[in-house]
Amino acid sequence: MNSRRVAISLALATLLTSLVPSSANAAPNLQDVRDKVRILQQDASAAAEAAQQAQVDLNRLTSQLASVKRQADAEAKTVSTFQNSLGAIAREQYKTGGMSQSMELLFSSDPKLFLSAAGSLDAVTKRQSLQLRRYSVAKQRLNATSLTVNDKVALATKAKARYEAQKAAANDKLAQAQKLLASLTKAEQARLAKLNDDQENADQAASLAEASRLNLGSGRGAMALRFALKQIGDRYVFGAAGMVYWDCSGLTMRAFATAGVSLPHSAAAQMSYGKSVPFDKLKPGDLVFFGRRRYVSHVGIYLGNGRMVDAPHSGSRVKIENFGRSFGSEVFYGARRI
Repeated sequence: MNSRRVAISLALATLLTSLVPSSANAAPNLQDVRDKVRILQQDASAAAEAAQQAQVDLNRLTSQLASVKRQADAEAKTVSTFQNSLGAIAREQYKTGGMSQSMELLFSSDPKLFLSAAGSLDAVTKRQSLQLRRYSVAKQRLNATSLTVNDKVALATKAKARYEAQKAAANDKLAQAQKLLASLTKAEQARLAKLNDDQENADQAASLAEASRLNLGSGRGAMALRFALKQIGDRYVFGAAGMVYWDCSGLTMRAFATAGVSLPHSAAAQMSYGKSVPFDKLKPGDLVFFGRRRYVSHVGIYLGNGRMVDAPHSGSRVKIENFGRSFGSEVFYGARRI
């Protein structure tokens, strides 16, 4: 009897198992999809910041290259001038007979005539020697500058290739996120979009409420904070620097511009400005940096109490957020006081 009950129980269990969809065929969990999309968006933003750094490098190298090319052009003209001058001296010596004329004058019956002509020949020789030295120096400078031009061209080419690669990586991550979203049904996409909007709306309301209670004081950091807080609710867009859309370094760049500080449009580049501040010595208005794999990929402005205002990533808006020794998948890399 007991064996019969066991057999019946096993049969029922098998039947129930067959009726429950396997994990491979189950509909995707919206929260899982949302988490994966968020990670891809963060990865895209990190790649976008790498592209911004490459763009800053490219702009700098392009400017240096233009300057070096102008220098090379000027030095080439100088070399050409010396070449013409040396040619004129050579023609002059050829016409006057050079030292052969000097020998003729040596046997002249008029010593004054010889001394006068010899002095002229000596002056020509000295002038030729000086011109040759100047020509040699100018030629060396031109060769060195030409090598510098070639170096700058190579570096600029690499920077441009790095920019294109990072830009492509950012777009690829966004494409992966879009593909993941497209795998959902229309109803699921709508539900997920509402979840995101509800979260962003709640974050925006909380950020605005917190901003209204802040007493920022004075100074460059305070001025930058005031500007950044006014942008709460604006959407993140890769490469944007206002006044409607922002990326993280575009926001901080514009914010500090209101305080009279010129920063580059790159989180990594901005980390070389101001002075370093330890984590436990942070003050409102300090720039806080995060990254991964030894590369700075995000920046925000410190508010106090472990909070910052930032433009987080694609699909999000400017807001006030918590951070610690890490921020999402990124690690705290340092802080700078401008």
